[in-house]
Amino acid sequence: MKKFRGVFIKNDNEIGLLREANRIVAAILDVLGEHVRPGVSTMHFEELAQAECRKHGVRPAFQGYHGFPFALCCSVNEEVVHGFPSAQRILQEGDIVSFDMGVVYDGFYGDSARTYPVGAVSDEAAHLIRVTRESLFEGIAAARVGNSLYDISAAVQRHVEAAGFGVVRRFVGHGIGRSLHEKPEIPNFVPRGMPGVPLKPGMVLAIEPMVTVGTYEVEILADNWTAVTRDRKLSAHFEHSVAITPDGPIILSLSQAEAARHVG
Repeated sequence: MKKFRGVFIKNDNEIGLLREANRIVAAILDVLGEHVRPGVSTMHFEELAQAECRKHGVRPAFQGYHGFPFALCCSVNEEVVHGFPSAQRILQEGDIVSFDMGVVYDGFYGDSARTYPVGAVSDEAAHLIRVTRESLFEGIAAARVGNSLYDISAAVQRHVEAAGFGVVRRFVGHGIGRSLHEKPEIPNFVPRGMPGVPLKPGMVLAIEPMVTVGTYEVEILADNWTAVTRDRKLSAHFEHSVAITPDGPIILSLSQAEAARHVG
């Protein structure tokens, strides 16, 4: 693979493998979404994710990564990211739940995340989910040749903060390819005094806004993984893996079901 300023540039074959890895991730997230309802334990989604990985003949990308013990990050309400599935955590009416899922297919990684309402949720929770998803697509629209990395960041931050929500600073998006986390880091806010990386065809980026109702500051729980909002207010998370092409961004992890959900 060629590199530009430390960022791997993928060829058409490599992008094709990344497209298949992310197609499988999207299919798994579709299945998980169909099971979201009150009364279901979050461990049920881990079991589904494991079964779907076996079905598709892929390896869970997160399990064992720096010691993470599960295939699925399952984060509820104030949990921002890296939540542990649990047989004791039962989804309740009005909760929101975020799934972050990754797989390895033929040496290449897929990575995507979605947040779902559990039954009927508050207007605030529904608005948070909607704005977070919209901010992802705003960021993707800016992922074009001729723009810089921080044009993505600015598009996300502008949309989120215009709605009165907070943008998490501690966790960022990333390049993706033969490794789960490659250069560049993709913040969902514009860092001060930092030069942006020009976007080039062949870059593949995992863009993932994490948005909060209150403070953007987070804390890590005693399990050393689960990140929660410091004020314990709601957080939502959406992510897509996106290829930069001369004709514009291509979302590799967008299923038909999620595309219809976005339009809706």
